[in-house]
Amino acid sequence: MRFVYFTHSLMSCWNNGNAHFLRGVLRELLHRGHDVHSYEPVDGWSRMNLLREAGENADQVDAELLAHADFLTPDLDAMLDSADVVLVHEWNDPALIEAIGRRRARGGRFVLLFHDTHHRAVTDPEAIGRLDLSAFDGVLAFGETLARVYREAGWGARCFVWHEAADTRLFHPPATEVEDRRDVVWVGNWGDEERSQELSDFLLHPVQDLRLKLDVYGVRYPQDAQARLAQAGAHYRGWLPNARVPDVFARYLMTAHIPRRAYATQLAGIPTIRVFEALACGIPLICAPWNDMEYLFRPGIDYLQAATPDEMRAHMASVAADAGLRHSMTAHGLETIRARHTCAHRVDELLATVAHLNVQGAA
Repeated sequence: MRFVYFTHSLMSCWNNGNAHFLRGVLRELLHRGHDVHSYEPVDGWSRMNLLREAGENADQVDAELLAHADFLTPDLDAMLDSADVVLVHEWNDPALIEAIGRRRARGGRFVLLFHDTHHRAVTDPEAIGRLDLSAFDGVLAFGETLARVYREAGWGARCFVWHEAADTRLFHPPATEVEDRRDVVWVGNWGDEERSQELSDFLLHPVQDLRLKLDVYGVRYPQDAQARLAQAGAHYRGWLPNARVPDVFARYLMTAHIPRRAYATQLAGIPTIRVFEALACGIPLICAPWNDMEYLFRPGIDYLQAATPDEMRAHMASVAADAGLRHSMTAHGLETIRARHTCAHRVDELLATVAHLNVQGAA
């Protein structure tokens, strides 16, 4: 089948977590023999920031995927030519979303899916409500609480939960064990005060109290945020291309999941893709408060859950001191990822959804 994905960016994952998952899904489709192509704006926010920060030579997309990535053109018919399945990400320009819908309504034979991997449907519902999705066949939502929003808006059984997952062709434990691992690493963006207090309470203060060494990677850290890191004794390492994250994880004893406030409250139960990627790399993971309402993982087995900063501090101390605990967490986290949460699993789910919609359309 020919898959066409309209994305904010495949080429850049600068503050663009959707690119992580998209790359893994497209890579898996290619390895199964499907024809895939992605389109993105040449001046997209993520790509332009990447070019400003890392330059034209930023190590972002491997040659296999780059051959299937292109920029949007005015010729929508050409981009949709011979498509069997078209996926449109939530970050796209509303005018483009509407134009693709019109093309589908004029007799397009492709299955048209809207893919939402963001919290805007609950934090800015009017923006989503203004999108014209009337010609779309279904919605792919990256968690049950988000899917419920779309079902209540009238999508019913045409809204499907499609969780993110780890691209295990890239995210896996190191081939050889790294000696003398450092203490703690956190990979994530500071951004719009959506979790600044949580980062202080569940990351900076615990490592400072325990005198653990912390390295932080990410973007959108203003000067005051960098000052807070320094005050806690943390080292800010700047931008890290996603393809290099497995090598970085391999050099540390543990990492943490500190969800943005919207995911811990309004979209409870939806982890970020970093949870899948960390467990796939075999690094012990400690999570700040979030509720795994969909039973994606085994809290206390695959990772440790901290309800309070004191619990986070205790868990960090235990992981730092106990090699047996680290080994158990690594083994169980990998077991769950390999059994349920790889991009291969998600491609199976996508193909099943497309087959279901094709049957429904033929009925």
